[in-house]
Amino acid sequence: MRTSVILRAGAALALGLSAGCAVINRVSFEAPGATLTGVSVTGLGLKGGSLDLALDVYNPNAYELRSPRLVVTIDLEQSHFGEATLARPLHLPGKAHTTVTVPLSFTWEGVGAGARALLRKGSVNYGLTGRIVVEAPFGERTVILGTNGTVAVRDLVR
Repeated sequence: MRTSVILRAGAALALGLSAGCAVINRVSFEAPGATLTGVSVTGLGLKGGSLDLALDVYNPNAYELRSPRLVVTIDLEQSHFGEATLARPLHLPGKAHTTVTVPLSFTWEGVGAGARALLRKGSVNYGLTGRIVVEAPFGERTVILGTNGTVAVRDLVR
């Protein structure tokens, strides 16, 4: 009788582990992506200026991702322009786009072609790279972001 109880308990445990593994296998992770959708000039001065980068971040997963930090580097017209860090918590709902505004300060020294294009054209070519740490249901992951394209320059000094 005791052997029967042990066998049933073992079978129930094996069945439970099997079901748990099946659920974990169905919960997959896809990296979120980001696109630069706008640049707003928020200030200009003798030494440099400040911008707001508008990012469209898409979470392709069925579950919410949370992120404590986002770091991006932006190149304008193939010249390094700056790095921005957003250190406030982000909540990225599942299967949804989220607009994230990242402030960036820059100095005139070393920004060359990117700054000139930013001020004289209605758009600018960009390259965006970065990383975002996301907290998923099964642990923390660091995701590398990378995209390039052309974006409109809005609100030339508010």
